[in-house]
Amino acid sequence: MSKEFILPDIGEGIVECEVVEWLVAVGDTVKEDQPICDVMTDKALVQIPAVHDGVITQLHYAKGDIAKVHEPLFAMNVEGDAPVEEATAEVSAAKEQPAATQGAHLEDFILPDIGEGIVECEIVEWLVSEGEEIKEDQAVCDVMTDKALVQIPAKYDGVVEKLYYQKGDIAQVHSPLFQVRLAQSSGAQAAPAKSVEDELAIHKPQPMSPSAPSASSSQPVINGKAVASPAVRRRAREMDIDIRQVPGSGKNGRVYKEDLEKFLSAGASPAAPVASEAAAQPTTTTVSTVTGGARVEPIRGMKAAMAKQMVASVSTIPHFTYSDEIDLTELIALRLSLKEQYAKQGIKLTMMPFFIKALSLAIKEFPILNSQVNDECTELTYFDDHNIGMAVDSKLGLLVPNIKGCQNKSIVDVAEAVTKLTDAAREGRVSPDDLKGGTISISNIGAIGGTTATPIINKPEVAIVALGKLQHLPRFDDDGNVVSRSIMQVSWSGDHRVIDGGTIARFNNLWKSYLEEPAKMMMAMR
Repeated sequence: MSKEFILPDIGEGIVECEVVEWLVAVGDTVKEDQPICDVMTDKALVQIPAVHDGVITQLHYAKGDIAKVHEPLFAMNVEGDAPVEEATAEVSAAKEQPAATQGAHLEDFILPDIGEGIVECEIVEWLVSEGEEIKEDQAVCDVMTDKALVQIPAKYDGVVEKLYYQKGDIAQVHSPLFQVRLAQSSGAQAAPAKSVEDELAIHKPQPMSPSAPSASSSQPVINGKAVASPAVRRRAREMDIDIRQVPGSGKNGRVYKEDLEKFLSAGASPAAPVASEAAAQPTTTTVSTVTGGARVEPIRGMKAAMAKQMVASVSTIPHFTYSDEIDLTELIALRLSLKEQYAKQGIKLTMMPFFIKALSLAIKEFPILNSQVNDECTELTYFDDHNIGMAVDSKLGLLVPNIKGCQNKSIVDVAEAVTKLTDAAREGRVSPDDLKGGTISISNIGAIGGTTATPIINKPEVAIVALGKLQHLPRFDDDGNVVSRSIMQVSWSGDHRVIDGGTIARFNNLWKSYLEEPAKMMMAMR
């Protein structure tokens, strides 16, 4: 039985491409992953592979034609499918079935783009099982990329016919994720039963609707939150457009690339640019076994991204470490006096918001700590916004979400952001935007244990500080008496290409003074 191959998303915002060369002909037998054709987008030459073994039955375009994304590119008889005679028998049997099952057809759900540059993901958990009825937008499974945990929703009402992957398997973007049996009432475009050809047509997978929800899409437009894919959002950032101001032409106001171009051509003012980082690609590592047996576990997802990021940091940045101790006795007393008051307002006031706000105040005097150096070490970029990151030990690996614009936030504002980001990061569901654009980081390793550390800089930042555990230690007061004080060790790592020991020492002294004398920190706020 002939099946259509639907041209998937092949790049950020790309809706069409030119067929440069067919690498097969009608009648050729092809294998899964075999290249079928070369297509040219406005960015690069892309090779389209087969997703099944089978025989090519039709090429829908000639060389030089423009092919549309989400429309059939070629057709093939898939190996193992029933021949036409068997399919005809199935059709006859279907006519004898109750009306409730006639008009139903099978469709593969194609795993869409779920992030910038992400080509595969791990199946963390199936939230449905084969034979289970599902509704449009119902969560079907959790998948883990090298960025975050993402939930994949259903596109239509129907019944899950087949799950193509097991828990723990690696699923490829633009490949079938699961199969669902759809009914006419769910919006599937099934044809009336007029002939064998018509009946067979209902088994063909339908093109993916551009307005169908994807794993990365936002919620419907509420309070100015635009509905758009990650590719469109990235394109908006490249064009310096605030996507929240763009009228969307799609379902629920969904914004497409064409909407951005229309918005810009209408004379709209560009938005302020947003700093971004390149997405890390998954890394694979070969682990050798040893005598006595061993367990080999692949490094995937965010763990792989962290490994690659750390290697890039230590291999390109000359680190140096500076350590000191901070007396937090007065700050702890201040926090305790405010804790209950803000708890009644639903605000969790921990020590972290004070560390972050004091860091932002110190950066105003030492802006080089809030800079980034280019790869050639020929330019230094200073940032106005203090986007301070927090290393969070999540269940999926290390995440460093950052709080944007700390210089303009109060301690209470920072506290609310800390709570929100920490909870999201520990569940692995932090927004990709919250992981981008950081300018300096804090690692609270002392929450687990230990006093000192040598933190690795979160490239391309130039500094990071690790907080040790809080200890009650004997110290001498001004009169020479031994008293108990709340002491924390802190360890800085700096990029020695642009920061010297004197600079980090003076910066730390200012930061330390704000923490040891909370009144001084309050007076420094504007």
